[in-house]
Amino acid sequence: MNLPWVDSPFFDQELEQSTLDSTTKEQVKHYAEKGYLIVDTELPESTFDRIVELLKPHYTSPRLQDAWKITPLVKDIAGCSKVLDMLRILYRREPFPFQTLNFRVGSQQKTHSDAIHFYSVPERFMCGVWVALEDIDETNGPLHYYPGSQKLPFYDMSDISLSGSKEPGAYTQYQEYENFVQKLMDATGQKKEVFKVKKGQALIWSATLFHGGEPILREGSSRHSQVTHYFFSDCMYYSPLWSDMPVEKMFMRRPVNILTGEIMENKYLNEEIMGGTGLSPFTEYKQKIEGGLRKLKRSLAK
Repeated sequence: MNLPWVDSPFFDQELEQSTLDSTTKEQVKHYAEKGYLIVDTELPESTFDRIVELLKPHYTSPRLQDAWKITPLVKDIAGCSKVLDMLRILYRREPFPFQTLNFRVGSQQKTHSDAIHFYSVPERFMCGVWVALEDIDETNGPLHYYPGSQKLPFYDMSDISLSGSKEPGAYTQYQEYENFVQKLMDATGQKKEVFKVKKGQALIWSATLFHGGEPILREGSSRHSQVTHYFFSDCMYYSPLWSDMPVEKMFMRRPVNILTGEIMENKYLNEEIMGGTGLSPFTEYKQKIEGGLRKLKRSLAK
């Protein structure tokens, strides 16, 4: 099927037939059932300490986007071989990092799914990886997540009676989305867990796993961490938050592989399908036709 095998209805059969060793099979099974997996990056501790030191002067808010442009050490975490190798096993496609977020304190962000921000066709070929740059406990704003919630249906804006934001980059209706998510967690009986972790450990989570940030209980505490978002090869990449799929408005992305600098073109069944306008091919074609008709009307009116 054109899905990650961990989301396939044939997963159990495929896992049994796979040549993976028993330990890796258990890891993959855990990810398929729970939507997350904890791994050790095995990167040197000095990498994390140096990132914290180098990024301190650059924070103007609790988080810093794409800090790999400031120091290549951020890129080292994004390109961690232990993480990339596991992503290849979990998704059976080639992963590439396209965004990093570094945090100096806990985000305290409300529960959400990354899929509302970044998604793919075919579905679910996206994930996040959260790496602790220091020890994190229940007092300094740890991450929370809802194991198994990735199995819920994916709800885009139209599913919750909202239109996509009119301007890309706008979050005018995001609070309503967050309110919906919390009601969904309560209505479906999801159980929250808190991620207490040692420096250098990573949490891999599915695009559709619901997660957020806990309150900061220890005043003045830091919570240095890095999130890297990954897409996978040979997909279409888009942002549901800014899209209205029923009327074929699809805000498409042209993500850059931050490890190579390569623009990863959108593909559908191995065929490139757009020129990078941020619009779906249908909308792009429609606008060209409408533009031609307007020119024709102006010409006839002269």
